[in-house]
Amino acid sequence: MQNPTLHIQIHISIRESIMFILKTWRSIAFGVHGYMNSTKTGFMEHSKNFKSEDMQTQIEGKNCIVTGANSGIGYATAEGLASRGANVYMVCRNKERGEAALSEIQSKTGNSNVHLEVCDLSSVSEIKSFASKFSKKDVPIHVLVNNAGLLEYNRITTSEGFELNFAVNVLGTFTMTESMLPLLEKAAPDARVITVSSGGMYSVPLTNDLQFSDDKFDGVTQYARNKRVQVALTEKWAEMYKNKGIGFYAMHPGWAETSGLAKSLPGFYKLLSGNLRTIEEGADTVIWLALQPKENLVSGAFYFDRAEAPKHLMFAATRSSHTMIDSIIGNLRSFSGLSALSS
Repeated sequence: MQNPTLHIQIHISIRESIMFILKTWRSIAFGVHGYMNSTKTGFMEHSKNFKSEDMQTQIEGKNCIVTGANSGIGYATAEGLASRGANVYMVCRNKERGEAALSEIQSKTGNSNVHLEVCDLSSVSEIKSFASKFSKKDVPIHVLVNNAGLLEYNRITTSEGFELNFAVNVLGTFTMTESMLPLLEKAAPDARVITVSSGGMYSVPLTNDLQFSDDKFDGVTQYARNKRVQVALTEKWAEMYKNKGIGFYAMHPGWAETSGLAKSLPGFYKLLSGNLRTIEEGADTVIWLALQPKENLVSGAFYFDRAEAPKHLMFAATRSSHTMIDSIIGNLRSFSGLSALSS
């Protein structure tokens, strides 16, 4: 007679072995893919296919919001949009750093229509307050760039009770985007939302464990999970709001030399020193997505170096996890207190 306990133990052991192999494969595949494509060398190779005329479009009078705009890719994006004549609203947490960046961008571009909006993107209440005040301007939003991001190693809980990485990367992005939908609709059919994700998302599937309940908190894994949610959210938004005249795009900036990377992944930063992209190279596809005619873009897609990129690596078994996005959105609606925009 078979021992049922032994049978269960064998089954669990096989499942754990499969999960270990999958996790290892994802890490290896992501590392190889990243090293071949995400470095400065990868950018130089891919840029051979770029068309210079794609970046020569002027967007005078268009209103663009860029979150996390005082440094790194957000700063380069704000500067790039301002240099093409846009009215740029830089959303920054720190007033002093925001003012310094604002002054620099105005000086470099000669565009005085660059504005600072102070808001802590880790706080749902601050984002909702910002959105409420901004909506009183009653201006159409042509481009919303969700760039603000964070990789915090340790488990930190915000005053609203959320894990900090999740609060900024996922809940903040969700709350900002959903709050801005009425103003984005005003700019239809030209409105677009561009979310700066990361190639790190290739290494993980989607999970309902949004706040990393595991006792052994891992900030790097949590960041990768957050970035996977952003890609799945973009896909779902494109489907949900396809009749609103708003395009939704996620993108991967590659491995760029930012202060955020140096602080959050110092070993990685040092290892790739000399082969990291500049912040301008990291922001290149964000600006490209903001400038392209929408008929040339695929709403819901993931972009890298001015081209549509796969959302899943071969044999990584992450594709089926995207079916969880509906329940994740349900949780985000509950956390943010926002209801869906009526169709």
